[in-house]
Amino acid sequence: MKELKFEKLYAVFTILLLVTVLTADKNVFFVSKTKGEVLVVSKESNELLQEIKLSASKYNEEAQDAYIDDVWKKTPGRNGRTVNVEKSYANMKKEGKFDSSLLVFDSIKPSVSLEELSAAPIYRGHPEKEMVAFLINISWGTEHIPSILKTLKKENIKATFFIEGKWAKENKDIVKMIYEQDHSIGNHAYNHPDMAKMSSEQIREQIESTNDIIEAIIGTKPKWFAPPSGSFNDEVVKIADELEMETILWTVDTIDWKNPSISVMINRVMKNIHPGATVLMHPTESVAQGLSPLITEIKQKDLEIGTIENLLSENR
Repeated sequence: MKELKFEKLYAVFTILLLVTVLTADKNVFFVSKTKGEVLVVSKESNELLQEIKLSASKYNEEAQDAYIDDVWKKTPGRNGRTVNVEKSYANMKKEGKFDSSLLVFDSIKPSVSLEELSAAPIYRGHPEKEMVAFLINISWGTEHIPSILKTLKKENIKATFFIEGKWAKENKDIVKMIYEQDHSIGNHAYNHPDMAKMSSEQIREQIESTNDIIEAIIGTKPKWFAPPSGSFNDEVVKIADELEMETILWTVDTIDWKNPSISVMINRVMKNIHPGATVLMHPTESVAQGLSPLITEIKQKDLEIGTIENLLSENR
């Protein structure tokens, strides 16, 4: 009897609520499938929900697979995205109106990743990724590295340092300092040879010996290999691939080794900068003095600056 009485009271309550909702100009109602739970949603809210659903197709993007470009060779893929209607609605319901900046997206992974591609060099990140990476090759000099690290720390920028094996062996403390500041460390061969003119055995020795030295210093083996002076051939790339490493080159060159003025160096970079760019530099006076204003100008282009790992990731 008590259960029957409760059900009658619930029915009366629901009818009264329904009448109240339907007689209000701006309201509709929904009753959930859970017994005893009534969800009331305003007409404006329902319209907002429908607008999010209808607008989703404009903002959804398919994932793009990694591929080998005829010119730029190995190119990373890019995550797709799809609007999460429920989370987007939760973000917008307080204001009660559609705001594209409050959309929430779910990521869609590409079908083909960079790691699945055959051996080939990498020059750039995805051409639509609003990010660039600094590649700092080190085979000589120490005096400007503290200043460069200080600027990177101040600007909250992480770079990728490609370090020669011989130099690393002679400057272990600096290698540790670079690594402890969360920069990425790559392999720049042992003694800066012309890799394209070496035998397979010599190529392997240059890369492996440098890996061993760097791993002994920082406790981890480099994943990235930058051939000195950008000199390489198919055998260099093949051997690096066999060692589970990617061969990294660049798309923008500071040519800082010619000791340009700061303005010349910055203009040279900014004239050629693009989404997905890799910017080559060395620990020179031009870079030490011009790094901070260069970072400022790149940021003004709405480009982020990250490590080679971040640049080549599928994240948008």
